[in-house]
Order: sequence, then C-alpha cells, then structure tokens
Amino acid sequence: MRPLNFRNPWPHDEHGILDVLRWKLGLLPHEPPQLPDAPNSPAARIPLDLKEIARPPAHGWRVVWLGHASFLFQGAGISLLVDPVFSSHCAPVKLPSMRRLSALPCTLDDLPHIDAILLTHSHYDHLDLPTLRQLGKHLPLFVPEGHATWLKRAGFTHVTEVPWFGNIQITPEVKLTATPAQHFTARSLWDRNQGHWCGWLIEGADCSLWHAGDSGYCETFRKIGERFGPIDFGMIPIGAYQPRRILSSMHMNPEEAARVFLETRCRRAVAMHWGTFHLTDEPLGEPPLLLTAALEKNGIPPEKFAIGAIGQSWHVTPSS
Repeated sequence: MRPLNFRNPWPHDEHGILDVLRWKLGLLPHEPPQLPDAPNSPAARIPLDLKEIARPPAHGWRVVWLGHASFLFQGAGISLLVDPVFSSHCAPVKLPSMRRLSALPCTLDDLPHIDAILLTHSHYDHLDLPTLRQLGKHLPLFVPEGHATWLKRAGFTHVTEVPWFGNIQITPEVKLTATPAQHFTARSLWDRNQGHWCGWLIEGADCSLWHAGDSGYCETFRKIGERFGPIDFGMIPIGAYQPRRILSSMHMNPEEAARVFLETRCRRAVAMHWGTFHLTDEPLGEPPLLLTAALEKNGIPPEKFAIGAIGQSWHVTPSS
C-alpha cells in the first residue's frame, strides 16, 4: 500500500525540492542579512553540571538546551530527550556545510538515565539515527504519524505514533500531546511528507512545557494558546529563516517567534533552532539580535523569552 502523504491543512506559500536544490547549489541569489554587521559566530556554550542533571528535580522541571532543537527535560521522576542530535554533522554524509559549529555541552555517556525520546519530525537536524542507536534501540520513541514503520525497520522496538492533538499518558504523572506545526518531512528525494511533523506539550508535576518543533508562522499557534495556555515554559525556534522566498513557509523568523510567544500564551520561553548549525543564509548571530528587537517592540521583558547558551538550564515551577 502506498504511504500516506501528509500536508498542512491551511493555505501557505509552497516550495518545491527544485527550489531548494537551486538555492543550495548557488543558482539563486544569496539573500543579504537583515543586520549586515551581525556576527557569524555560533551560540555561546557552557558545560553541563553533571551532578545537577544526575537526577530529576524534586519539584517542577529542569529544561536544558543541548543545542539546535535538542533538549533534556527532567521532572516528575523522569528524564526525556527531545530531538537529540549528538553527531558532528546533521546530514547523511559529512558535508562541511552541515557540521556542528558549537561544541556539545556533554557527551551521551554524561547523560542521566533516559526514560523516553520525543521526535518532532524526520529531518536530519532533528532525527539523528546514530545518536538514537547509541542511546539504545529499546528506548521508547514517541513520534508523529508516519514514522513508526521505518523506525521499526531500523531496529527500534518501542515506537509510538501520536496524531495532532492526540495525547498519551507516558507515566501516571506525565501526559504527552502532539501539537500542530507548519512544516514538511523528507530524508531523501523519494519520501517527502510520508511522515508527519509536530510539536510536543508535556504536562506533569503541575507544569506545562511546550516544544514547538520546526514550523513556519501560521494560524495554529493562536489555537494552541487557546487550547493549552497559559504554558509555563516554551521552546520556540528563531533561526534558519533566510531566504524568505523559500523558507517562510517552514521556519519562522525572530519577529514571528515573538508573536508565537504571545499567541501561545507562554509565561516563559527560550529561543532554539539557532547558533549550532549554519543551515541557511542569515549570519549565525543575527537571530538573537532580531529577537531582542522584536521583544522590545512587543513589550515582552527579555527575561521572559531567554536567549540562552548551549548547556544552560532553566527551572520551571508550578505557577500560582
């Protein structure tokens, strides 16, 4: 039976694989940066406190940025990874343009016992098979629809698909919900959109955490806020947005990220999907500068939407 093809259920600008190939091969003009003086330097990095992450906190959650869209969540007695990428390159071959530019804050061996892994979609900068294999093929994987069959063929024994707005109780204390996003999937030229894409809402220990996944700006964020807000702590992408003629439908820019913060009713958030891999035209250091300006424009205190360092952690406690 032919695999189901997923799509975003609302109108948006479309891009084709030929558009991406022309851009990547340099056949389309390079889009100039919005801030010509922005540094082309990766995100700052601090080493993880291995004693701190040895066990989940007694109250609330610990959220640790591991670079790009990778996070460690610890709370309610468990430790979860989201989109873990520990390889040196985010591609099937070690292309120089796909190498990691900011060092990891720890090794896989440094991590505590991991209870489950959440994956937002199949792109190589989010689903890294070498990392998943090293973590163990027995670990529970929670994925959007369309990914279980090929992951099971790859040897992973505990794969659970969750549809948009579907939820699953992963422990008696922790509920996981797949939230919509505007994106696409592919790991080759022949499997476009045969798997879905999503964000993840984690509820437990009287707190809610939300990882937006990869997404262009769209109407669904307001609906997420209406349905689940206020959200105690969000992880919102701010990078990999140029050229806009190709990427506006799949990656939000910092100005849109500030709007998403407000529409999803996040109490606090941290910027992700920047400063680790140089995937697109904008300088690595431009996204946080534009986010700072967007926060000021929208009256969002900078401490509410943090621009962190790789390896930095945040403690999320229940709101009164």
